[in-house]
Amino acid sequence: MTPEEILEKVGDQVGVRRVFGSPVEHDGVLVVPVAVAIGGGGGGTDGDGGGSGFGGMVRGIGVYAIRDGRVRFVPAVDTTALAALGVLLAGLVLRTGARRRVGH
Repeated sequence: MTPEEILEKVGDQVGVRRVFGSPVEHDGVLVVPVAVAIGGGGGGTDGDGGGSGFGGMVRGIGVYAIRDGRVRFVPAVDTTALAALGVLLAGLVLRTGARRRVGH
């Protein structure tokens, strides 16, 4: 596959369609999903394994809610990050409690 063909395929996979989803109307509110898209790349020449490559990620970050001509951004809640933060805080609390017992 040539670099031009790779870029064409990448362009089909990463773009505004991946960042803004199809609008959906519900109870008089137009909802437009929003994501962040991060792409990679690659290269190389023929021989010694050739070359090319690519990496990418698309992650939902929230929605635009449109009602009566007013637009509001509603962020998505990252439950994985919240759970990790909860585990970290619980660990710190337990560690502090254990140190206080040993110290007295």
